[in-house]
Amino acid sequence: MGFEEINSKMIRAVVTPGRRLFSQRGAMLAYQGDVSFTPNLTGGQGGLRSMIGRRVAGEATPLMTVEGSGTVLFGHGGHHIQVIDLSGDTLYVEADRLLAFEGTLEQGTVFLGSQGGVMGVVRGQVSGQGLFTTTLRGHGAVAVMAHGGVIELPITPQRAVHVDPQAYVAHHGDVRNRLSTALGWRDMVGRGSGEAFQLELSGSGAVFVQASEEKL
Repeated sequence: MGFEEINSKMIRAVVTPGRRLFSQRGAMLAYQGDVSFTPNLTGGQGGLRSMIGRRVAGEATPLMTVEGSGTVLFGHGGHHIQVIDLSGDTLYVEADRLLAFEGTLEQGTVFLGSQGGVMGVVRGQVSGQGLFTTTLRGHGAVAVMAHGGVIELPITPQRAVHVDPQAYVAHHGDVRNRLSTALGWRDMVGRGSGEAFQLELSGSGAVFVQASEEKL
């Protein structure tokens, strides 16, 4: 099924009987055919644990389940849209940047700073960056949102990538993530990005970075 990119801010999805999509609430721009949109608190195939994870992450707004037969146009807030196709691997994406994804993907929730230990948790809270990240695993398409466009940067064993946490959109591959700071504890107060905080991604894979630090 997948998603067709109409332009940088709009995608089209074909909905067929027996196959469903999930989208962020308010993402539907227009549709044709016999298509229904219903709130879904669990999201994807993640079940109850996924729902709990979303609640802990502060995501009170449910996803919408899209079913039926027809075509749907998706977009949200005039944000840039990037379509990512998964072939059995796992995508980690900031939950508030997730626009839509196919129901063939299994959804979960992970703690983005977990590999950085307790200090990673504290730094993430100070930075104001959402620590809970949605995972999508399997075969299917995902549409994510960003400010000002997206670039995909390769992550190799020889070269880690350091990303401003507020510019981070998503990543995939065999990648470790660690929240760190280049400043002392006193200097960290009141600073949420840039030189103060870095998200270090190492291993093999790729990270998607947006052109603006503005949060969605």
